Amino acid sequence: MPEFSTRFLPPDTALTEFKVSVLLVDDQLIIAEAIRRMTSDQLDIEFHYVTDAELALETAVRMQPTVILQDLVLPGTDGFALIKQYREHEALAHVPVIVLSAKDDPKLKAYSFAVGANDYVVKLPDRLELLARIRYHSNAHISRLQRDQAFRFLRESQKNLAEANIELQKLAALDGLTGIANRRRFDETLQIEWQRGQRDKAPLSLLFCDIDLFKSYNDQYGHLAGDLCLKKVAAVLTEHLKRPADLAARYGGEEFALVLPETCVEGAMKIAEACRRHLESLQIEHPVAALGIVTMSIGVATVVPSPQSTVEQLINHADQALYAVKRSGRNGVLKAEDITT
Repeated sequence: MPEFSTRFLPPDTALTEFKVSVLLVDDQLIIAEAIRRMTSDQLDIEFHYVTDAELALETAVRMQPTVILQDLVLPGTDGFALIKQYREHEALAHVPVIVLSAKDDPKLKAYSFAVGANDYVVKLPDRLELLARIRYHSNAHISRLQRDQAFRFLRESQKNLAEANIELQKLAALDGLTGIANRRRFDETLQIEWQRGQRDKAPLSLLFCDIDLFKSYNDQYGHLAGDLCLKKVAAVLTEHLKRPADLAARYGGEEFALVLPETCVEGAMKIAEACRRHLESLQIEHPVAALGIVTMSIGVATVVPSPQSTVEQLINHADQALYAVKRSGRNGVLKAEDITT
């Protein structure tokens, strides 16, 4: 069998070990016995035969031989018709067919090749010649099968790799603790939505949300409770996203951000207040806080992106609004234009 390179196969992938398999289709048992004897001492060759032409196609499909020895004269049909059936069947279209004919007739040879045969020998051929032809055609077919299998493995590997890369990209964009978008995803999304808003002349709102006195909460209850609190806040924010393009992200530590494309300041304020009330309603105990529960402060900034403004200005405005809430007593919502100096 010819050597087939596996250097481009995925790791731990083994090619199927195909063996030379011969199917003889001939109604004469004496021919079947003669060829059986020719191949009986060849350990690399499996020999099978069928004498009923009506069973030839079914047997060939089931066996998937590496070569078919086809008689031309059969009761009720002829070998040419069977060869055409092999070639029309998807599973047998490329299986080599060697015609076994009692006549050394150029016209029969020509027609055999025309209907799809690969070779033509006059029976009974010399043993060495027949074995050589069987191996030649079988090895060519096996190489084809192995090549197709290798490319299937490669395509499957590429598909799996592409899917894995997509999953890795998703994971790389998520905060490991809360499961919402991370800072990297936030930065990318804000840039994209800024460009979209500038192109469409649509408003873009940004909310900065900060858990009030979170360090004290961590000191009081420990980091496990603190992690759970962060997860609950992330869930609250996510629940109030209204559109597919809206994004909730963990900006850093106990600070979160909401990116709200095509959202005016009034709509952004409604979402901010709904988030604040929702967290308050959870009644998460926090004895150091003024209300005795976990609350958050939210700064809101809205702009219609333009060449005269920048993303950094939007972030700065939202940040200033947030800290204005902090200075005024926390647990509130404030939009940037309401900041008093």
